[in-house]
Amino acid sequence: MNDLVSIIMPSYNTGRFIKETIESVLAQSYPVWELIIVDDCSTDNTDDVVNQYLADERIRYIKNDTNSGAAVSRNRALREAKGKWIAFLDSDDLWEPDKLQKQISFMRDNGYHFSYTNYIEIDEESKANGKSVTGPKRISKHGMYNYCWMGCLTVMYDADTVGLIQIADIKKNNDYAMWLKVCKKANCYLLNETLARYRKRSGSISNHGYMKLIKWHYKLYREAENKNPLSSFVLTVRNLFFGVLKKIRYVKG
Repeated sequence: MNDLVSIIMPSYNTGRFIKETIESVLAQSYPVWELIIVDDCSTDNTDDVVNQYLADERIRYIKNDTNSGAAVSRNRALREAKGKWIAFLDSDDLWEPDKLQKQISFMRDNGYHFSYTNYIEIDEESKANGKSVTGPKRISKHGMYNYCWMGCLTVMYDADTVGLIQIADIKKNNDYAMWLKVCKKANCYLLNETLARYRKRSGSISNHGYMKLIKWHYKLYREAENKNPLSSFVLTVRNLFFGVLKKIRYVKG
């Protein structure tokens, strides 16, 4: 249980939240990690907040030369990662203190190479809004194409098995684009415990209309997965169906 975990954290104008996020990493019971923060030209006080933590050699702060989007930031962090385990945490979300310890044990004990956990939603003041999210116990490649079942902040995979992941420069759904690549190397398994807190903010993707969501999903399959137009359309329709199913079966509150 001493393998390095590389934590991938893109940031953009989250100075209001990133302190609490970094603190949730520092509070982990599993101490063998590196936190790679890639800032995408923030214009708020993100620099000032992050600089307070750079005395900890486990924390690395990288800045993009130009504002490039989360896909480019995640790709850069993944190229820098040195860990056996790759975990993801956006700069406004939070982990429970035993998240890494429990997830690594779960994967090692069962021989899994790709996993995720349950999470709850919190508001901009870090208060729980009563909503909890889980998902299927096992997600195959086929199941992953149906829908993005997991929250990005809960995902971990074994880099020795999966290798280096780099995704297309799409502005939305770039986390889903990663999982579609990882699932070609390993099935994904649910650790059925609530180990993360997702911050629901005004202006988030989940608050946008269905037409925009349809457009973004189509672009995901067409551009990131290089599917033909018909296949991209069919996958988008399937995605909408399974999105409704997820809300019925796996979202409470």
